[in-house]
Amino acid sequence: MENFINGMWTKPRSEQYADVFNPCTGEVIETFACSNIEDVNEALHVANLAFKNWKKTPVAQRAVLQHKAATLMRQNAERLANSLASELGRPLAGCFTEISRSADLLDFYAEEGLRMKGEIPLHNLEGEKALIVREAIGVVVAITPFNYPITLLVMKLGAALMAGCTVVAKPSEDTPISTLILAEIFMEAGYPPGVFNVLTGWGYEIGNALIEHPITAKIAFTGGTSTGKRIGATAAMHNKRITLELGGQSPAIVCEDADITTAVIAIVRHAFANSGQFCYRVNRVYVHKTKYQAFLAQAVALAQKLKLGNPHSNADMGPIVNQKIYQNSEAQVLDALEKGATVLTGGQRLRGEEYDKGWYFPPTIISDTNHSMKIMTEETFGPVVGIMPFETNEEAIALANDSEYGLAAYVFSEQVGTGLRMAESLEAGSVWINNISRSYHDVPFGGVKQSGIGREKGHYGIEAYTELKTIYLNY
Repeated sequence: MENFINGMWTKPRSEQYADVFNPCTGEVIETFACSNIEDVNEALHVANLAFKNWKKTPVAQRAVLQHKAATLMRQNAERLANSLASELGRPLAGCFTEISRSADLLDFYAEEGLRMKGEIPLHNLEGEKALIVREAIGVVVAITPFNYPITLLVMKLGAALMAGCTVVAKPSEDTPISTLILAEIFMEAGYPPGVFNVLTGWGYEIGNALIEHPITAKIAFTGGTSTGKRIGATAAMHNKRITLELGGQSPAIVCEDADITTAVIAIVRHAFANSGQFCYRVNRVYVHKTKYQAFLAQAVALAQKLKLGNPHSNADMGPIVNQKIYQNSEAQVLDALEKGATVLTGGQRLRGEEYDKGWYFPPTIISDTNHSMKIMTEETFGPVVGIMPFETNEEAIALANDSEYGLAAYVFSEQVGTGLRMAESLEAGSVWINNISRSYHDVPFGGVKQSGIGREKGHYGIEAYTELKTIYLNY
């Protein structure tokens, strides 16, 4: 597939393409354009030209287009979901859910954009007013990872377009197909050429050129913490605005008074969804010592019921997307074993005719862990969970906060007051109490510490693509 620039398919100036692989079979399923600096210049140039008119487009008209794009996403759900399943390896049902929720988010942003307001402070000065208005920030570069390629782009795209910005998206090399299809859908919805562009390619050079380019006003990035730090440092040198949603190492605390069955179901479901390949999954669990053995027994039993297979089977989990991501899970398991932990289930790559061509790693539960082990301190991005006991709630909070990350945390306690007090003490951008759901569209999502800067979703997400301007009016 080619780049999508200025409303049309555009060949890369390099005239080179790379392969997209099916992670279940290793087969080539498509190609993507290997862009160069000339392609970067072209994409940002047309986005900047489009911005001059798009920022003047009435917000109500933007909302109509965004609702139409959401409708077309639902109408094209089968095409999008199948492309996601092929390039990511996730079970098809999960791919349909991603499309549906992403379309819902577009609709939410469309309505929320209509509610954006300015202010006029009541200074009570005769013949003088101060007007506080919001203006679109400019051309946005959206850089997204492989794990939820549509949702993580729509979190940026839907907000930016409603604010009046134009977008150049750079998807992951593992999953570019679905993003390119999405650009085609937005064009069909009636967006002006150049408002939403997609540029594909490998390597540091392209990403750095997008970030440093004088046209780029903001970079919205979801991905690893080390890459995010580099983007933040480069953006700061050029006074670019940023939103960074980075890595996570999310803790769950199961208190002495918790309902163990409720906690196990929520934690196992969340920890192994998408084969553990998302940033705010449960990575480590702290269980009160009186409930520790019961929790382990129930968690292992439930994890062992999960089925692995290709996206078009009735599988609960697919393969890990590539060898690089897979190796992290394997390395953390070995590290934990060397330091005295016990693998209760899983722990080794699945073999056999059904699995040999993909990087299939089973749901893995490790007990008797501690903070000398990587599973308890480093992001895994795979289906591996470390579990350790604690004695007091204060100890559990200290352990949970003993991390450079702060994206999400989870608490299970039958006492509402205990749950709330612990939530207030946990260093995380979002905390769930007594269940684990998907993040809602109308509330902010993002992290603290090394898990990022800024928030997405809700009106907070749209405001992040605007600049405040004060106008002093005398009359």
